[in-house]
Amino acid sequence: MGGINEKKAEYFNKLRELLESYKSIFIVGVDNVSSQQMHEVRQTLRGKAVILMGKNTMVRKALRDFVEELPVFEKLLPFVRGNIGFVFTNEDLKTIRDVIIENRVAAPARPGAVAPLDVFIPAGNTGMEPGKTSFFQALGVPTKISRGTIEITNDVKVVEKDSKVGPSEAQLLNMLNISPFTYGLTVVQVFDDGQVFPADILDITDDELLSHFTSAISTIAQISLAAGYPTLPSVGHSVVNHYKNVLAVSIATDYSFEGSEAIKDRLANPEAYAAAAPAAGEASAGAEETAAAAEEEDEESEDDDMGFGLFD
Repeated sequence: MGGINEKKAEYFNKLRELLESYKSIFIVGVDNVSSQQMHEVRQTLRGKAVILMGKNTMVRKALRDFVEELPVFEKLLPFVRGNIGFVFTNEDLKTIRDVIIENRVAAPARPGAVAPLDVFIPAGNTGMEPGKTSFFQALGVPTKISRGTIEITNDVKVVEKDSKVGPSEAQLLNMLNISPFTYGLTVVQVFDDGQVFPADILDITDDELLSHFTSAISTIAQISLAAGYPTLPSVGHSVVNHYKNVLAVSIATDYSFEGSEAIKDRLANPEAYAAAAPAAGEASAGAEETAAAAEEEDEESEDDDMGFGLFD
């Protein structure tokens, strides 16, 4: 008993030390993960993150003991269930997440295992002798005998996602050397600076955040303008709209101010401004003609020099 208590105390101390040393924690699922896979993940994360496993009862007890002094970690308790572990890190969350989930290995179908995806048997020659046709018939897989071997005529789904693999399905898939599933660590939840959130939050880009933020500001501004209630996003629009109203009043009356004088002058003398545009166009056209004439003169002078140079 003394040895067990010492191990528990050692585990509690280690867990507390990690909780206080790292700001981010990945709660990872380790179902069907081999010890070799865990070893490879540990090696890959060395120097970047620390993996800690433990019995759920012991983890829950440790966290409850820490709650009084470290209340923020109480948020982890609801996720300490099933076959899970912890990955502690201070590095970039997305980078560590990718390292955690990239180590996956193919695995054969086992009877009673829950399929993480739909499993299909592809059409084609199996190379199996006709005596094993009964396996295919039991699962409704269409076959024919071709050159003394069994050939599957169409792709067939034999296992549906989230359903249990039956003994017949497992045996047939193993006979065909089909390992339909891949297993590795999965990220259940992410704890970062006191907040717990799903791992797919890490896939949100800065551009997406900016787009949502801009859309929200636009919506607030529209509601504020429609309700006549000023808010920070609507102030700029309100100022511009009020300026337009003052400008319209100035144009409709004898009152003038610096901003309206130029517009009033344009309205009072449209011919002057209309004449200015063609004049500018003619000036530019004349400049182009002058430049073209200069080029022609240069070319002619070069030709003359070449011609007279022959008789020097």
